Order: sequence, then C-alpha cells, then structure tokens
Amino acid sequence: MKKETTLNAGLMLLLLAIPVAAWFMDEPFLVTLTTRAVVFAIAGVGLNFALGFGGLVSFGHAVFFGLGGYAMGILAHHAQTYTPLMEWPFVIDGSNSMLVIWPVAIVISALAALAIGALSLRTTGVYFIMITLAFGQMFFYFMISWSAYGGEDGLSIYVRNGFPGLNTMDPFQFFVICYVLLALVLFAVHRAAHSSFGLMLRAARQNEDRVQAVGQIPYRLYLIAFMVSGAITGLAGALFADLNRFVSPTMLSWHTSGEIMIFVILGGVGRVFGPVAGAALFILLEHSLGGLSEYWHVYLGAILLGVVLFARGGLFGLLAGLEVAHD
Repeated sequence: MKKETTLNAGLMLLLLAIPVAAWFMDEPFLVTLTTRAVVFAIAGVGLNFALGFGGLVSFGHAVFFGLGGYAMGILAHHAQTYTPLMEWPFVIDGSNSMLVIWPVAIVISALAALAIGALSLRTTGVYFIMITLAFGQMFFYFMISWSAYGGEDGLSIYVRNGFPGLNTMDPFQFFVICYVLLALVLFAVHRAAHSSFGLMLRAARQNEDRVQAVGQIPYRLYLIAFMVSGAITGLAGALFADLNRFVSPTMLSWHTSGEIMIFVILGGVGRVFGPVAGAALFILLEHSLGGLSEYWHVYLGAILLGVVLFARGGLFGLLAGLEVAHD
C-alpha cells in the first residue's frame, strides 16, 4: 500500500512537472498535450468507478463524454451568438462561464446515466455490454442528425469559456484548472471507494446474495455508481470540448468508449489512480508513435494484450509488484 501511494504521488507530480517545465521553455504544445492526458484521465476515473468497483462493463460511456461536450458547446454557442437557448415557457440564455457549464454538464450526464442505467442494469453480462453500446450508437446518430448544432460537422466555439480570475486561453492556466479538477475527482472517488457505499458496491460485485442478506439492494448500488460514473465522465467531456473549442458526434462514438476503457485497463482496473497512468501512457504512445506510422494502434494493441495477459493489475499492479487489482 505504501509503495502504491508513492506511485500515485509520483504520477501526479510528473503530470504537474511536465507542463511547468514546458511553460518555462515556452513550449505550449507540451502543456496542451498534458492537459489532454489530464482530461482523458478524468474520463477514465469516471468509467473506473462503475467498471473497477462495480464490475459494470459499459461500452457506451462515450454518451456521457459527448453529452458533457455538447452541454458546453450549446451553452457557449448561444452565449457567443447572443441568442436564447429557450424562449418558452421562460427565457434561458447561454453561458460562457465554466462555473455554469460544469454543473449543467454534470447534471445532464448524470440524468442520462440514470435513464440508461435504469434500463441496462436489468440485464447482466454480455447483454449489459450490448445495451450500453446500443444506447451509445443511438445518441451518436442523433447528434449526427441534429443539424441545429452542426450535425455531422460538429460545432465550433471560437473563444474558450471563462473562469473567474484566470485567462483560460493561456494553455498553462487552463491546464491548472483541469489538473485541480482531476485532483478533486480523485479525492472524491478515493473517499467514495473506501466509504460504506464503496465497500457494499464491491461486495455486490463479488456476491449479490450476501449483500441482499444484509438488507442492501444491488440494483440500487449499481445504479448510483453508474450515475456517479456518468457525471464524472460528463465533466471530462465538457473540459475536452473546451480544450479543443470544438464538439462533434465523434465524442459519442463507440471508438471513444473503447479508448476510455483502454485507459482503465492499461492503468489498472479498480485502482483509483490507474486511469491516470493509462491515459498518460495512451497520449504518450499517440504522440510518439503517431508521427511514425498511421497504424500506431497496432503497437497499442500489443501493449494492451501484454497488460491483459501478464499484468492483470495494470501498470500500477506491475510497478507495485501486485498480481491483481485490489478488490
């Protein structure tokens, strides 16, 4: 446990040190690249809450990632065009404030997770996987057909949304915002995972009958976990769209769901900081190998296969000398 704590601290310090060094060297690209890793890490932490602690293998988590992005895009679009988001029965204006956009993205994603989870959790195993995938494709094609907000071409946001006292157009200051949010999310997930709810959730994953015997309802535990997972992933989607100043249906595709799952598997399923390591490795491979060959995913696949076969605890399990992810 002590060794893993050291690894966690080292990883967070590394994620902070790279942009700081890049900022002093006037390399904004490296700052943006690290910010991308941090945002993906938040999305991975969100999925890991459902997958790692509840055993819920969701192949539609890009829905929440995309909904968070579109929540940002739609609000910012109406703020920039000075048009109301809704005029009847009451007027709702758009917003370019992150402090408004984040809660909206979180709530919308959580409500979507509640609706999807309420139906999907009535099944188990491969049926649950396929239903979440089906919901993901439904939302994906809906966004493609939503011409009011760009349809297949997506929606561009010309100015990054604002945060009080900071210049969010500065890459380093935007990184600081994302980094602090990642730290807060990790802290919240760590506390939740070690709370009575987290213990019951992991117990339900292992033996539902015993959990029912002590008066708990596994379905309710799974649904709450799925909602929390969707909310965190929605926040990541809002940040990702703000980072790129662009949102498109690609954020809701099954490819995006697969990438988020890769972050979790690479870092270590069930480890709070596992998706952070997985997202950082993914971005590193994408940047270093993507310039060498357009087929860099082949190398990623080989690494993923090696992790699955020889490091069941992911990178953290391998580095900490543990055989399996903690339960």
